[in-house]
Amino acid sequence: MTSIATHATIPASPLGQVRLTRRGRVVVVLAALVLALVVGIALSGVSSASEEAGAARATEVVVVNEGDTLWGIAAEVAEDGEVRSMITEIRELNDLDSSVVTLGQKIHVPVAG
Repeated sequence: MTSIATHATIPASPLGQVRLTRRGRVVVVLAALVLALVVGIALSGVSSASEEAGAARATEVVVVNEGDTLWGIAAEVAEDGEVRSMITEIRELNDLDSSVVTLGQKIHVPVAG
């Protein structure tokens, strides 16, 4: 009997191309995500606030009466067409979670003008 030895040759990768295993691809993707997270955190710390204090807007305290709504109160002090933005401003000024006001509640409202 004759024995024939065969030698398998592994073809060289074209241009030294690297082939990643499944685990290698996972590592590359995770490394990219970590890098993106680090860059995002670094950029989110940038503030556009200045050292100068802004001018405080004058406010007055309004006591909510029966039948009053935040919309109605805001409409009294807002410029024409600016009621929604005034409601937002009043909510932020008083740290309100919603637009609901209750009888006897005291809220700070920007002075009209």
